[in-house]
Amino acid sequence: MPDASHLAATDFDGPHWTPALRDELAGAATNGRVGSTVVSESDRVRVWLLALQPGERLPFHTHVQDYFWTATSPGRARSRYADGRVVDMDYALGETRHFSFKPGESMTHDLENIGDTTLCFTTVEFFGSANPPLF
Repeated sequence: MPDASHLAATDFDGPHWTPALRDELAGAATNGRVGSTVVSESDRVRVWLLALQPGERLPFHTHVQDYFWTATSPGRARSRYADGRVVDMDYALGETRHFSFKPGESMTHDLENIGDTTLCFTTVEFFGSANPPLF
């Protein structure tokens, strides 16, 4: 787990943090499964699909590669982050976000479908980023 020594215990308390979620987060630093299924991989990219039914969640995982995701369906989700933040987001069809990581940087979070429709994403990781891949 990324160093959380600067966070107060209350950062991981509240209705969105259970003991099981905190335990899962503690082991997520080496989990590079950033989607449900790898559908393509080359020496340059790895392409993931993710489909979450209402109430389903993708466990805590860590991003270390530069990547982008595109929402292939609209929906609503909640992410819990390694720094204790909990963020609810609405996603529009086709919405896309890009992320880059410097050497040693990473982002650990989960993704829970809190909407009433299937939530789908395509995620593309770029090999040759500043950090070695986890998966």
